Amino acid sequence: MAEKITPRAKDYPQWYLDIVKEAGLADNSDVRGCMVIKPTGYAIWEKMQRGLDKMFKDTGHVNAYFPLFIPMSYLAKEEEMAEGFAKECAVVTHYRLKAEKGKPLHVDPTAELEEPLIIRPTSETIIWRTYKEWIQSYRDLPLLINQWANVVRWEMRTRLFLRTAEFLWQEGHTAHATQAEAEAETLQMVRVYQKFAEEFMAMPVLVGPKSDGQKFPGAIYTLCIEAMMQDGKALQAGTSHFLGQNFAKAFDVTFQNEKGQREHAWATSWGVSTRLIGGIIMTHSDDNGLVVPPRLAPLHVVICPLGKNDAERAPGIAAAEKLAAELRALPRDDFFGYEPISVKVDMTFDKQPGFRYAEYELRGVPVRVEIGPKDLAKSACAVARRDVPGKEGKQFDVPLAGAAAHIDKLLRDIQVALYTRAKKYRDDGMRTANSYTEFKEMIEQPGFVWAHWDGTGETETKIAEETKATIRCIPFDAPIEPGVCMVTGQPSARRVVFARAY
Repeated sequence: MAEKITPRAKDYPQWYLDIVKEAGLADNSDVRGCMVIKPTGYAIWEKMQRGLDKMFKDTGHVNAYFPLFIPMSYLAKEEEMAEGFAKECAVVTHYRLKAEKGKPLHVDPTAELEEPLIIRPTSETIIWRTYKEWIQSYRDLPLLINQWANVVRWEMRTRLFLRTAEFLWQEGHTAHATQAEAEAETLQMVRVYQKFAEEFMAMPVLVGPKSDGQKFPGAIYTLCIEAMMQDGKALQAGTSHFLGQNFAKAFDVTFQNEKGQREHAWATSWGVSTRLIGGIIMTHSDDNGLVVPPRLAPLHVVICPLGKNDAERAPGIAAAEKLAAELRALPRDDFFGYEPISVKVDMTFDKQPGFRYAEYELRGVPVRVEIGPKDLAKSACAVARRDVPGKEGKQFDVPLAGAAAHIDKLLRDIQVALYTRAKKYRDDGMRTANSYTEFKEMIEQPGFVWAHWDGTGETETKIAEETKATIRCIPFDAPIEPGVCMVTGQPSARRVVFARAY
C-alpha cells in the first residue's frame, strides 16, 4: 500500500494529497475549490467537535445557529471587515431560476434581490445585528455563544482541508460589559485552543498575538496558535480576536449599566476549522500513510485473526472477539471522551495478512493486534503501534490475559510519544537570525526563524515581499530581548517568529 504514497522527501505537497486520498479522508468536488469529506475524515472532525464542544461548554459557552446569508449592507457597516473580506465573498443576487421549453435553465432576470446577500465568510456582522435585540441590560451579559457551521471564502488556490472555498468550523462570538472581561475571554479561548491542539492533536503550538499586519479584519488584536509542519512551514491552527467595541458601535449594541447609563458592549470572536485535519496529517503522518493521535482516531484498535483455513482461524476469531469485548468494556474516562475504545475485528481473509496490515497502517489505526495459531499456542498475541512502523514498533508474545489493559496503556503512550516527537522536531527547527542576510539564508531552509523587527507594517511588508515569510506569532513565553531590527536597524523590544506558511 505504501507505494501509493509519494515520499515526503521527494514531493511534500504530493505526499500530503496522497495521504488525503489514500487514507480515505476527502475528495475534490465538482465545484471548484470545494471538497467532499469522506466518512473517515468526517469521523475525525466529529471527534474534534466533541472534544472542543465540551471545552467550550466547560467554560460557560452555549451553542446557537445564525443564518448562512448576510445582507451586504451588514458587511459594509464594519469598514475593516468589508475591506478584508471583499475579495473572498460569494454573492447571491437572484432568488429564482427560469425553465423555458427549448431554452437552457437560466437565472430569471426579473427575480433580482433588492439587496445582494453574502454567503457568510464569517458571522460577526449578522450576529451583532442579532445581539442588538438580545442585549438591553448588564444583566444580559456576558453573552457567550458558539456556532458550528460552514463558511465560504472564495479562495483562488485551494488544497484539501488546508484552504478550500467552503469549509466547516466553529465560531465563538461573545459580548461583555467591560473591556477587561472581553480581553480575559480572548486569552481564555486561545488557551483552550492550545490545550486542544497539544492534548488532543498532539501538536505543539506557539501562542501569542499576531502582528497588526496579520490580525483579523475588524479586530483590535488577534491571538493565535501556530504549529510547525514537517516541511518546516507554519500552520495557523486557531485564532481568538479582541474586537473592542467596533461591532457594537457599528450595530448600535448598547446596554444599561448598573448606574443606569448606556454603554456599548465589548466583543470577542474565535474559531478553528477543518484545516486542523490537515494539521494532524502534516504533523504526524509518514511515508506509510496517515498517523492519527489516539484521542482523535475514529478506530483505535484493529484485531486481525490469522490462519490458513476456517479450522485454523476459528480459535483466533474467538480470541479476537473476546479481546474486543474486553477493550470496549474498559472503564471510560476523559482520555477517550468517556466513549468506549473503538475496536474492529478484521475478517477479510481473502486478502494476504501483509496487505491487511498495510491497509490499516495507511489509514492510521493506532494499534494493530495479530492473533494466529502460533500466538494462541502461547495464549498470546502480537501488538503493533502505528507511530513506530516496522519491527521496532511490534511487540510479540503479549499475554492475552491482560492484553486489554496493555493496549489501553499503549494508546495513551502513543499520544504522549507523538507530542514529544513533534515538539522535538519543532524545537530543533527554531533558529535565530541576527542580520537580514542571515535571515534570508535561514528562511530558505525548513523551520521558524526568530528575528528582531521594528514593529512597522512597512518593514513587515518588505520582508514578506522579498522572502515570502510572514510574522507568524509574537509568543507569550518568549524572552524580552531588546535589539535592533534586522532590516532597518531601528530599536526592537523583542524577537518575533517568522516563517513561510500555509
